[in-house]
Amino acid sequence: MRYISTRGHAAPQAFCDILLGGLAPDGGLYLPESYPQISRAELDAWRQLSYADLAYEILAKFITDIPPADLKALVAKTYTAAVYCHARNGGDARQITPLTRLEDGLYTQELSNGPTLAFKDMAMQLLGNLFEYVLEKRGESINILGATSGDTGSAAEYAMRGKHNVKVFMLSPDGKMSAFQRAQMYSLQDDNIFNIAVTGLFDDAQDIVKAVSNDAEFKKKYKIGAVNSINWARVAAQIVYYFQGYFLATQSNDEQVSFAVPSGNFGNICAGHIARQMGLPIKQLVLATNENDVLDEFFRTGIYRPRSAAETSITSSPSMDISKASNFERFVFDLVGRDPAAVSELWAKVDKGLAFDLSESVHWAKIARFGFVSGKSTHLDRINTIRFAQGRYQVMLDTHTADGLKVALEHRLPNVPMIVLETAQPAKFEETIREALGTEPVRPADLAGIENLPQRVEVMAPDVEAIKRYLVARL
Repeated sequence: MRYISTRGHAAPQAFCDILLGGLAPDGGLYLPESYPQISRAELDAWRQLSYADLAYEILAKFITDIPPADLKALVAKTYTAAVYCHARNGGDARQITPLTRLEDGLYTQELSNGPTLAFKDMAMQLLGNLFEYVLEKRGESINILGATSGDTGSAAEYAMRGKHNVKVFMLSPDGKMSAFQRAQMYSLQDDNIFNIAVTGLFDDAQDIVKAVSNDAEFKKKYKIGAVNSINWARVAAQIVYYFQGYFLATQSNDEQVSFAVPSGNFGNICAGHIARQMGLPIKQLVLATNENDVLDEFFRTGIYRPRSAAETSITSSPSMDISKASNFERFVFDLVGRDPAAVSELWAKVDKGLAFDLSESVHWAKIARFGFVSGKSTHLDRINTIRFAQGRYQVMLDTHTADGLKVALEHRLPNVPMIVLETAQPAKFEETIREALGTEPVRPADLAGIENLPQRVEVMAPDVEAIKRYLVARL
């Protein structure tokens, strides 16, 4: 399996090479040269597998430059009930991502049972083990530069803390995350973890990461790598739980399901798109945004209009407070027939802060074949949906999953199970849970009082050169 850039000016690479690199040298994102196609016989065989064995079967199709026995061991080490031990709602931790039945044909899929209570753990724990393995084999080290809107940072830091040959520099928007999210990151005292709070929004932090990644000389000299969802390995790992959710919600592989996905950076739902392209029987991919509805606007109108920082709302589902969705480029690459020249032309506009409009193009006529529908959810919607789920189903939702359920309910189809991806646990957003329900969400015992721990963070302006100097001084 080789990987190509969405912008067409990078030589095809093997998995382990792009694992350490992040962005392609031409500024594009890596994707497989073609998506592996899953046969009916494989689907039938996979239905009975454990999560770890299913993950191995899927990932082996994308990772062909790690010996099979080594890959199987890495996956088995990652996906254990001991790592994903925070199962809620009576879920079986051995399933890793169990379903919670709300009513006939409506489920949530628990993706937040890992160490940081967010779905990012599903991929990041694997990424940490892959990084350590590949760096050890090559006798190399890496310095990870990432940006987080709330959950990626803690998931990356918990996955990489104490790893040999790895340092992590994580940018986050100063004061824009929940107190719990900040504490999860800033309380880590490991010598290889560095937190930088940027006086701006997530998009400012993400722009810095991209700017550094696009400085090929700096990136090479200081061995800069990425763990944001621009890293293909993140997306590949997330494909697995779509298959697992499908198997848990159906009796046979003749059935279809729909998935509803809260979406900010388009990484989570991009994995669903790829699972569907591989042949998983997904009827609809229901994309849910919050007030920052750039992606909902595109799927309704064909216009992709990134917003400025001034136009980006600070909301009670902060991990989705994003107005430039990095992974969206991967989907558009497929939408325009995998034409890198077309993608380069479109992102030349995006990189200047401009919009593009595909509504009159030949490509837009093909949009329906990809199965996307969308909707948005506001703060009042979140509050009402949290109350509704608690009252009707006795299930407590976090704010992002509430956005997903609200939009899912608008797009249910007869006789097609709807699975809402749970992206975080309510404990991460206590203030909004109190507002909605007048009660405190249950917090795992091992995370009690985390806000009271000493915190270590550097507050900096969103200045690319200053961030570079900070990194160099600590390498």
